[in-house]
Amino acid sequence: MGAWKYIRANFQREWKGQKDRDYNYAGMMKQRTLEYRNEDKAIVKLGGPTNIPAARSIGYKAKQGVFVARVRVRKGTGTHHRPKNKRRPKRQGQATLSRRKSVQAIAEERASKKFENAEVLGSYKIAEDGTKHYYEVVLADRDAPSVLADKNLKWINHGQQGRAERGKTFFGRVNKRANLANTRKRHRKQAMDHTHG
Repeated sequence: MGAWKYIRANFQREWKGQKDRDYNYAGMMKQRTLEYRNEDKAIVKLGGPTNIPAARSIGYKAKQGVFVARVRVRKGTGTHHRPKNKRRPKRQGQATLSRRKSVQAIAEERASKKFENAEVLGSYKIAEDGTKHYYEVVLADRDAPSVLADKNLKWINHGQQGRAERGKTFFGRVNKRANLANTRKRHRKQAMDHTHG
């Protein structure tokens, strides 16, 4: 088993909260999550990734211009205000509210907004607690000389500005497909109701 497989396996044991005679993986994960929770800022630039294999799989390289940010996003459906009048209880929209996009896509958008000179390559989840999700987002400075000289990263400088906001990352594309499918389903239902009505 190579080094990356060992690192990945250890991180999975921490995530699952396993215990063995050498390490208390659950305790390690709990301690790390407490540190994340107690940070003042929701978006923190890091010196390196927590889960190196996951970061490398989405384009991370230990070079100038490529960095990782940890993003904290609260759980729940976001802020929604209850209609005050002219609604049947069924139509007040309190039971099935959603953000209409994944929390991970929200984390990527927030990191992109924070670091305006960089573009999001991807992200992965590292922890969660009772009220928050924690993600690490890999970003690349689109104008950094080391990035422009890298044959695997120089594409980030050509027509990729605002990738996260435009749904060009993996989780952004997933949201766009899901929203498109829901829109088509709703239109088909309206057409059928109109036909039968």
